[in-house]
Amino acid sequence: MAAMNHPMPANMSIPGPIDPVPVPRAVPLRADGRIDLIGLSRDDLRMALETAQLEPKQAKLRAKQLWSWIYNRGVTDFALMTDIAKDMRLWLANRFAVSRPEIVVAQVSEDGTRKWLLKTDDGHDYEMVFIPDADRGTLCVSSQVGCTLNCRFCHTGTMKLVRNLTPGEIVGQVMLARDSLGEWPSQPEGRMLTNIVLMGMGEPLYNFDNVRDALKITMDGDGLALSKRRITLSTSGVVPTMARAGAEIGVNLAVSLHAVTKEVRDELVPLNRKYGIEELLQACADYPGANNARRITFEYVMIRNKNDSDEDARELVRLIRKYKLPAKVNLIPFNPWPGTDYECSDADRIARFSDIVFKGGISAPVRTPRGRDIMAACGQLKSAAEKKSRAELDRLAAEKQAALG
Repeated sequence: MAAMNHPMPANMSIPGPIDPVPVPRAVPLRADGRIDLIGLSRDDLRMALETAQLEPKQAKLRAKQLWSWIYNRGVTDFALMTDIAKDMRLWLANRFAVSRPEIVVAQVSEDGTRKWLLKTDDGHDYEMVFIPDADRGTLCVSSQVGCTLNCRFCHTGTMKLVRNLTPGEIVGQVMLARDSLGEWPSQPEGRMLTNIVLMGMGEPLYNFDNVRDALKITMDGDGLALSKRRITLSTSGVVPTMARAGAEIGVNLAVSLHAVTKEVRDELVPLNRKYGIEELLQACADYPGANNARRITFEYVMIRNKNDSDEDARELVRLIRKYKLPAKVNLIPFNPWPGTDYECSDADRIARFSDIVFKGGISAPVRTPRGRDIMAACGQLKSAAEKKSRAELDRLAAEKQAALG
């Protein structure tokens, strides 16, 4: 396992004329030269031990023990792994680490929502959010630093893509949340963190391999043990990768739809110029595992005088029926951020829109905005606090669109 002896490359999605293509980008080793075990698959964990000159049979046993200590009990200190001999614990500590993302700022909203600003080892910021409810607790996880796309209503979309997050940086968010909530060892019953949504910074399907590998660790029954039915991956519509996500990951699918006409969706979600609404909805119809028990969720942000008319609601119903989609629609009141030109639809208009969709036989609940006071609501995540002028936002959007083709 040669990668254990030098900086390990992580796939970096760079926008190209057809699709972002994987380009290796070195992720620095820890300053102390040790190898971080977080994010390694079971096989890679065992190989890391073998590469460090542990005999294969011994490496297999130690990998199984480490997996349980790391992912089931949440232990980060080898000295506390009491079923491993003391001299072996010291040997491990000299060569390996079990880390967490660095917390730059932790905030708590008036409604109990928590937001963390985190920093990678190479100095880049990203965010995650925990949203508690009466019957569940949902962790919103980021998959990239910045974003490839330029959805015009989304604060994160005003950022440039810096790099993909690694499997360790993705699963590390789940583990950090477990730390903060005091939820070790992992137990399926009685825990606050019950659900994960990949709806934070970035487009998950433009970081497919790392997202897949992180979620496999998250779903492992001997570790974090979150059911795939409790995990939702959200995409803006990267059509060629949707079927692969269903086959290789198998979690619930959410689609950032936000409009029902080409003109409006081209503006709000410019990826629509590449993969149009009809193509996207056909990919939803083909998504493996979608059925009435596992409906596809369509995210629909409500923007005043843009996508919120009665005609829009009826067209939404028509499209979902046309493709015979087992679906529900989450109506999201637009969350404002500095520099945006959009306004939220008023409450009566949102209620009317919801009523039309419900009468069409499709569930269309209105999402209660959470964490607005700490900029943790849907569409507000953006680690950089600087303000951009409208001209700068327009220039960045044009650059991204030109790169995507």
